[in-house]
Order: sequence, then structure tokens, then C-alpha cells
Amino acid sequence: MDQSHDLALIERAIDLSLKGIGKTFPNPIVGALITDGEGQIVSEGFHQGGPHAEVIALNNFHGDPTKSSLYLTLEPCNHHGKTGPCTEAIIESGIKQVIYAVADPNPIAAGGARRLREAGIDVKQVTSDRALFVNRDWLSKISLGRARMVWKVAHSLDGAIAAQDGTSKWITNDASRNDVRKVRDGVDAIITGTGTVLADDPTLNGSERNPVRIVVGERNLPTGLHIFDDSAETVHLKTRLLDEVLSFIKVRGFNRVLVECGPKLGSALFAHGLIDEILLYQAPSILGEGRRFTENLSISSIKDQIRLLDRGIEHFAGDIKRTLFTDNENNRRFVCSPV
Repeated sequence: MDQSHDLALIERAIDLSLKGIGKTFPNPIVGALITDGEGQIVSEGFHQGGPHAEVIALNNFHGDPTKSSLYLTLEPCNHHGKTGPCTEAIIESGIKQVIYAVADPNPIAAGGARRLREAGIDVKQVTSDRALFVNRDWLSKISLGRARMVWKVAHSLDGAIAAQDGTSKWITNDASRNDVRKVRDGVDAIITGTGTVLADDPTLNGSERNPVRIVVGERNLPTGLHIFDDSAETVHLKTRLLDEVLSFIKVRGFNRVLVECGPKLGSALFAHGLIDEILLYQAPSILGEGRRFTENLSISSIKDQIRLLDRGIEHFAGDIKRTLFTDNENNRRFVCSPV
């Protein structure tokens, strides 16, 4: 098959992989499909926390493996984890060609392509910026040694997250808040602070699934708050030390963590280089002397301003959502990728 046909099939595999968002940690999202000798799709699969995508596609396949090709968004793993190596399943299937988009950077699981070639399988990589972008959470975790951290902020035109008297419900509209719930569907955990919990009594749940809720801070909290209901797991880390928070996140293996908190905790994470993305929901309003969403960033001059990488704007019934990446080496490889 020609390069354009291979890319089109990789695009389909990427679409499949997106069905696993929020369901796969500590593993990546992966999509897989198998084509017959005519290049037609005859089997598909995606990782959703159980068997890997290629294994699902192989289990659903009933054609002639010697005339078929397997397309993957990520190089097949080559190690024993929760399941056996996907390379061995591919070899045993009799498939004679494998095409993948992103090389596996995980030193524990890498080497899949080499193992398949050693078994006589034709293997090639078809690079895809989009495949890189959609798996940025897991790829960042492998690169940085921690989950990808996303700071969500709802604010007025003049940058306020609350009025002068502390009230904040609601700055943004229903459409924006509905989108936030969908964002939560795609994360593994949410970090908030005791101050936010006491002020807003939030549930921090999604529209279809509820991530783990992590409350940070030394203050004791009343057990009757919404954050302690049985809709999701809640962990109260009675600490102000960011290292302890990061240690917990690492132990749990989260890929993507949403930060929904006040300016003190959010700014501390940002100042320590722990924020990778910022989701800004901006309402067309002005709050004047309201509370800003950043503090203590030690910026006194225009030359000290912090530039971010623009990932685009969405509109929600008058509100604007802006997605920004922090400017670092890890993020620059995702910026040119299409959303």
C-alpha cells in the first residue's frame, strides 16, 4: 500500500484510540486495526484498561494472516506486564506486516519492532503528529517521570476568579461548565486544595465518569462535604509539600491530572514547572478588584513575562476556552501536532 493509504489507516486507528481516554492508566491509549489483502479493514480494537489494542484486534480477526496487515498507533510492547508481550501475540497470529505510528519510548517495553523483524515480519513506521499529540499524557509521563498536569481556570476578562467578596458562582456559563465536566471524563485524577473545598463545596465529577479526587492541605475538613460522597474515590493529602503530592501521583500511575484549585496551590505548581497545560475559560465580564488566578510568581518587569504556547480557542455561548501549553522541550514536540 502507498504512504497516503497507510496514513489514512493510521488516522482511523487514532480515532479508535481516543475511545480509551481516561480508561487506560498507567498504560497509553492505543488503537489497532487489521486489513485484508485488498486493504479493507476487517478487524479493530482499542485499549480500554484490559487486553491491549492489538490483542483485541487479533482476537476479532478471522481472515488469512499471511495476506493481512496490522496498523497501530504505538509500537507493540515487548515485555511481560499485566499481560504478555504483544509482540508474541502478533508473531503467533501469523500476521506478516505491521505498521505503527509512534515508537515506544518506555525502556521497559521498547524493542517491539526489532523483535517482530527478528521473527521475519515486515515492520515499518509511518510517523503521525496527531498520534503523538493524542498520546501526549502517557508520553509526557515517560519523559518527565510524572503525570501530565493540566490547570483549569475560569476567569473574567480582567483575570479574576472571584469577586472581591469571594463569591465565584458563576463566572462562566452553563456551556463552559458542561465542557469542564467532559474534560474531567478524560483525566485520571483531580487535584484541589482545602480552601477551594471549603469555599465551593464541589463534587469535581465528570459527565460520564468520575476521576479520583485529591485534596491537598493541612486543614481538617467536615465529612459531610460533597467531596467525600461515594461518587468517586477521595484522598486527602494533609501536606503542603508538592513532593509528597507528586509521590502519590506517581505511585498511583496516573497519566493525566487536572488541577482545579485556588491561586496559591495552582501558582505554586506553575512556579515549580509542574503545569504542562492550562485551560482558560474566560467569561465576557469584568470583576474589578476580584481575586486573580495567579500569585507570587515574582514577575516585576515585562522582560520577566512568561510566554505560553497557543493550542487554539473554542467558543461556548459567549465564553472563550483557550488551551495553552507551557513552553518547554517536552511540550514543543506536541505544538506542531494537529488537535
